[in-house]
Amino acid sequence: MYRLLLCFRYLRTRYIALASIISVTLGVATLIVVNSVMAGFSAEMHERLHGLASDILIECHASGGMPDPDAHLEEIRRIVGDDIEGASVSVHVPSMLGIDFNGQLITRHVNLVGIDAATYDTVSQFGRYLIHPENQKQVEFNLRESGFAENRENFPASGWHYRRARVAYERALDEERARVEAMNREVARLSNTLPQGTNEAAKTDDGLIEDEALRSETHNSDAPESLAAAGPLIRPLLPPELNGGATDGVAATFDPATEQYPGIILGISTCSNKLRDEAGNVRDHYYCRPGDDIRMMFPSASENPKVLNQKFTVVDLYESGMSEYDSTFAFVRLDQLQEFRGMIDPISGVKSVTTIQLKLIEGADLNAVRDALRKRFPPDQFAYSIQTWRDMQGPLLAAVRLETTILNILLFLIIAVAGFGILATFFMIVVEKTRDIGTLKALGASGSGVMSIFLSYGLLLGIVGSGVGLLGGILFVDNINAIAGVIERLTGQEVFDPTVYYFTEIPTILNPFTLVWVMAGAVAIATAASVLPAMRAARMHPVTALRFE
Repeated sequence: MYRLLLCFRYLRTRYIALASIISVTLGVATLIVVNSVMAGFSAEMHERLHGLASDILIECHASGGMPDPDAHLEEIRRIVGDDIEGASVSVHVPSMLGIDFNGQLITRHVNLVGIDAATYDTVSQFGRYLIHPENQKQVEFNLRESGFAENRENFPASGWHYRRARVAYERALDEERARVEAMNREVARLSNTLPQGTNEAAKTDDGLIEDEALRSETHNSDAPESLAAAGPLIRPLLPPELNGGATDGVAATFDPATEQYPGIILGISTCSNKLRDEAGNVRDHYYCRPGDDIRMMFPSASENPKVLNQKFTVVDLYESGMSEYDSTFAFVRLDQLQEFRGMIDPISGVKSVTTIQLKLIEGADLNAVRDALRKRFPPDQFAYSIQTWRDMQGPLLAAVRLETTILNILLFLIIAVAGFGILATFFMIVVEKTRDIGTLKALGASGSGVMSIFLSYGLLLGIVGSGVGLLGGILFVDNINAIAGVIERLTGQEVFDPTVYYFTEIPTILNPFTLVWVMAGAVAIATAASVLPAMRAARMHPVTALRFE
């Protein structure tokens, strides 16, 4: 009993112990905060990476794709068995996206993906990342009337309502330009019939008409939604060889006010840019929106590939929060892309695909399924690449794990420094209390009893320090976004730049296992630091200790 009484007495009266407790507290709290934030980042990244990628991906590298996907799926189901939860086929092809923005042609290299809307959501979380709520429930490639991103601030008007307004504006502008051109031709004709002296006046009038027309057009272009938004007028911008293709034949009869081209869903970063306005707020600036027409150029699937040029109508935008996906992917209907590329056998009607995606049941061994499929489709016979989603993102996931490990090692050194502080403090206490130790031994206290006093003292310091650090770390994590807001107001700098990071709040996850091992490590270090001073106190001879001056 005397051991515990002495421990609590030293803890209350020795203020130097407070420094050791603070060191342990800071070390534990820092480790908890860092591990929680890293766990949140990792979980968020895993969810978004896995959101578009299925569990198993089978890619065919042949230009014509993988013929008869139904036969392949039947063989895959025979090999994998009941582990398959869902399967979908798709076509991936590198493409060039062309967007007209205020008379400027913007080009982006994208990966054009033809998907089966009925099955694609069974192997991925594609639908949840679309901005139209109805498309989140069931993906469609038909343009919707309105309702796009209603909760998103400053998102431009989109859908059929916007498309009809844009077409009406374009037609009115074309009519005005035609009227001005007709007036200019009439003025030119009349000037040729006037005497020489009046030609200059006619030319001046001609110039005035042109200037007036330009001013009128400029004034009209400032009208609301006017369609700086005026939408793609790509044809005048593209070179002649890119204005051909299947669309030329229907140009005379196609009515954009009531009809659309084949639908396409663009990654949001392929058609927008994040910039700060004059007030310093981050805003998305859109080059096109649902309801606009864009142009895609991609190769055919023949032995002698040709560049195909096809118009599409943007029907929705895709935003996963991962720039790797949002800036490089565009999605169209599978059957339409197969037809455009010539991936349908004209005789047998058999269709080809480039990719088969598999969703496995919870708990299935992805690596075992991958190895079984590789054995059935060996790479020396088939031009197939068979990978799990972790294989595809291996370097990124490994980098995050390495970063977390290094941070834990470096931050644990803080607690190790606190341990050295406890070691020095205890040696000072042993020297200062030499006579008291001698008195205890003279009264019958054993060496192990004296040793247990200092070990218990170190254990108590570790428990108190780690306990306070645990509470502080949990409170910090629970209020981390509010604390980040306070820091931003005080420093004028954003903690997490939204133009870089695709989230509005700092993600955190408190893992109970992490809390336990951090506390256990801190208590172990504090206790280990008290071993040497305790051993020195236990070895003291009572006579020598009592003679100590």
